[in-house]
Amino acid sequence: MVAPYVEPAAAKSTSVFKEDIFKGKVLFCTGGGSGICKGMTEAIMRHGANATIVGRKLERLQETAKELAAATGQECLATQADVRQPKQLQDAVAKTIEKFGRIDFVICGAAGNFLAPISRLSENGFKTVIEIDAIGTYNTIKATLPHTRASKGSYIHVSATLHWKGTPYQVHVSAAKAAVDATSAVLAVEEGPHGVRSNVLAPGPIGGTEGMDRLSAKGPDADRYGLHYPLGRDGEVADVANAAVFLFSPAARYVSGQVFAVDGACEHVRGMQLPYPTAVLDPDAVARMIKPRL
Repeated sequence: MVAPYVEPAAAKSTSVFKEDIFKGKVLFCTGGGSGICKGMTEAIMRHGANATIVGRKLERLQETAKELAAATGQECLATQADVRQPKQLQDAVAKTIEKFGRIDFVICGAAGNFLAPISRLSENGFKTVIEIDAIGTYNTIKATLPHTRASKGSYIHVSATLHWKGTPYQVHVSAAKAAVDATSAVLAVEEGPHGVRSNVLAPGPIGGTEGMDRLSAKGPDADRYGLHYPLGRDGEVADVANAAVFLFSPAARYVSGQVFAVDGACEHVRGMQLPYPTAVLDPDAVARMIKPRL
């Protein structure tokens, strides 16, 4: 049997793009305290930008900001805000302008997710994910738009591939991310005449992230329902970060209104993470395979 190909680890963006391409630029990133958004922020900063990271947990944000500044030699401002609260986002934007004087790039990355079938998903649970992902994205756009218009800036919205097919236990995030994709397309059309670009990054299975941990099947039977990797490995945060560097770079000046999957073609061979139809006929039978929300 011929062994399948295994894609090498993600390249460092600094080995491909000039290190100073974002010199003098400023990034505003929601959800930047951890995971994929933290990785994207670090990559943008390594190319010369300063950044503001936004989230609900100030202590974690402050620790991350110090870490990012030390790693990149750039400045990173931690600002506490809940993306569901427009006034809090407006205050975070005001602090960014006070410190850095401008906003060039925006990453709308705040998100929430967990596994639950429609039959057991509460109305509040559905609403909460919609509010964080979809309405939070809209609130972030509204708060930053005057400044991205002024700088002829660019948006990246973090979505997913889950809603491209019917994915059991993911109705809340599927609805939210579909809204994010649609919002980005309208933003690209409406704000293009003002010089503003908008695109979506849709990460696939990214190893070592909280999302991967929460959404992967657990237990001794988990491997039977595992993911398939055409390129021989799961994704890395750096893979998504490299895509973000490209989309914000001058090389992508004519790229807007698009959705980019960063998943190594996994979407084309994706099966069910949980046994189907057992998972929907008898949710109790798969409860041990699902990580609790907290």
